[in-house]
This record gives sequence, C-alpha cells and structure tokens, in this order.
Amino acid sequence: MPPLTLDEPLGRYLSFAEREEIALLRAQQLGVREIARAIGRDASTISRELRRNAATRSGRMDYRASVAQWHAERQARRPKAAKLAGNDRLREYVTERLAGRVTAPDGRPIAGPQVPWRKRRHGPRQDRRWATAWSPEQIAHRLPVEFPDDESMRVSHEAIYQSIYVQGRGALRRELAACLRSGRVLRVPRARVRGRGKKFVTPEVMISERPAEVEDRAVPGHWEGDLILGLGSSAIGTLVERATRFTMLLELPPMPGHDGSRTKNGPAMAGHGAEAVRDAIAAQITTLPEALRRTLTWDQGAEMAQHVALRVDTGLEIYFCDPHSPWQRGTNENTNGLLRQYFPKGTDLSRHGRDELDAVAAALNTRPRKTLGWRTPGEALQDHLLSAQ
Repeated sequence: MPPLTLDEPLGRYLSFAEREEIALLRAQQLGVREIARAIGRDASTISRELRRNAATRSGRMDYRASVAQWHAERQARRPKAAKLAGNDRLREYVTERLAGRVTAPDGRPIAGPQVPWRKRRHGPRQDRRWATAWSPEQIAHRLPVEFPDDESMRVSHEAIYQSIYVQGRGALRRELAACLRSGRVLRVPRARVRGRGKKFVTPEVMISERPAEVEDRAVPGHWEGDLILGLGSSAIGTLVERATRFTMLLELPPMPGHDGSRTKNGPAMAGHGAEAVRDAIAAQITTLPEALRRTLTWDQGAEMAQHVALRVDTGLEIYFCDPHSPWQRGTNENTNGLLRQYFPKGTDLSRHGRDELDAVAAALNTRPRKTLGWRTPGEALQDHLLSAQ
C-alpha cells in the first residue's frame, strides 16, 4: 500500500481525521445529516464522500477511513490521462462525427471545397471544409443512445473541446477545430469577451436609465435607430418613432476614396462611420419640431461613437441597448424587416439615392397598421402634432 498523507489539507477538502470520524459515526448507523452536523460539514459533502470513496471490494458500500483517503489521493493526482487518449474506439467515434465525410443520400461521398488548414480561423464569407460536423455536445449525448450498455463509450463535451484546444491532453488533432461550427482555433475566456464593451457606452446612457414614458408609447418623439447593411459595406440608416411607427431613412453613401487605401486612424470610407452617421442623423432629425426630438435608442455599434456631439447638435437624449439584445429595439427591428422587401440582403445599398429612400419611407408611412387602429404612421404623427397645438 502507498503511504497515506496525513497532512491537514485545505479547508474545502476533508482531512484524514474527519474521515475517521465519519467512519465511526457511520458505524453507529447515524444518517448523513446527523454526521454532517457532528463534524460541521454540509450534508451534500458527506453524501458525496460516502458514495465516491466507499470500500467496495466486499461487494458492499462500506466506508473505511484509510480506503477513503487512498481513493481521494488517487483521484487528486495530476495530470490525468485523457479519456480519449486511452480509448481508441471512443476516439475514432468522436473523430468520425467531427470530421467524417459528407455523403449524398445514395452514400456517394461529396468532397466539397478544398480548404487547406492554415492554423487559424476561417475568414468571413470564405469556403469552409465540409465535414459531418457534429457538435461535441451532440456527440456526448448521442453516445448513450448508440451504446446504452457500454459504459466505456462515454465522454463529456468539455473533454472533447479540451482534447482539441489543449494539445497537452493529446487525443485529437488540432486541425479538427476547423470542423467546429465556430471554426475557432483558440478558446476565448469569458472574462476577455465581457471586457470588449464599447468604451463610449457608460452606465448613464444605458437603456435602463431611459425615462419610463418611453416604454408606454403615449408621448411621441422617442426614436429607435439602426443600420441595415448590404453588399460591399454599403448601409442605410433607419429611424423609427415608437408611438406612431413613423420611419425616416438615412442616406450613407461611400466616402470619396472608398475603393482606395484607408488612412490610418482616419474616418471609415464605407460611409457608415461615426462621423457620417452623426451628420446624417442630425440632418434628418432636425427637420422635425423640437417636441418630436426627445430620445434615441441605438444598439452598441461603433457608428454611434459620436453620440455626445449628436446630443449637442440635436437635443436628443441617446440611450444604448444591452449587448446582444435587439428585442429592446423591437419597433426598429420590425421596421428593418419590412424594409428588406425593398433593400434585400446581399445587394448594393449605395446605389439608392435620396429620392429612392424618401419614396420607400413614404410607402411605409402611408401603409395602414393594425397596431395604430388601421391608421397610417403619417396620420398618427399628424394627429399628435394637431393635439399638441
């Protein structure tokens, strides 16, 4: 027998003295909660200890302090051998589901695009390698279905990810990362992702600080905005009034020199940079009476980095949605869906001039809406203006 370690462990781990006390109390037929109260531990800790570190050689779940200590030290040894490294059959199953060939319904293999492994993530709008491409979670949950009686054919999805990303675990080839849906060749810590917030968005301009009157849509003048993007970095800005659904479109043509080289730290040549969006919103919104210029809610896009200057120029109080929360601008999202009838995805939006944008906006503003009692947004806005006068 290897020598037992009798050193006192950290407080979160059971010591050998505590295991001796558990064994004595267990021999007195005391329950889990009574043992936990006696030694000052949680009942879940005692239950887990009795289940994991029991002596099973006799065919029963007996508990002995020396055997439990040996089990605990054996399980604590690091590094541990990866399960996929020691089970060839399991490793082949996982590899086949990750990188297996795509086949036609008649079983004929389909090669797909030939994409070399460059040890980095695929770029946007580029060919990717065709493979079976099951996710690690799908593989982990499919194993008990296909091998219900074989406990050796079990692996967690986290073990699969670690075998791909941590080559020291040594089981799966690194290039299998190209078969993951994200195509990511390195794991990104969540803390790093959380730190990617826009520097110009402060707690004072978050949607949680927006006045309560905006939510009930009783008062006009509260707007929601966004960009719809097209081919070649073309874009059109959209502004929608929450109470009346009145829509205005912003023309964002490419700046001179868009096809050439961009000056380092210069403005965005595509036409929807911070300065261009600020000027377009200011030019469009200032055509309205001051009573209709109360607030503007936008997502956390870099095109609103000049929001402080925009507030000074127009008098709008500007607020930002939470990250990945487009539903907080539901009116604008719905309108963008309607606009895609006129400006489909994958088309060049820069070819539409001011006259065409005004025509599309007029088409939406003269379309009756169920939510307005079958009035048009133009009529609803006119009623608000007349009542204000």
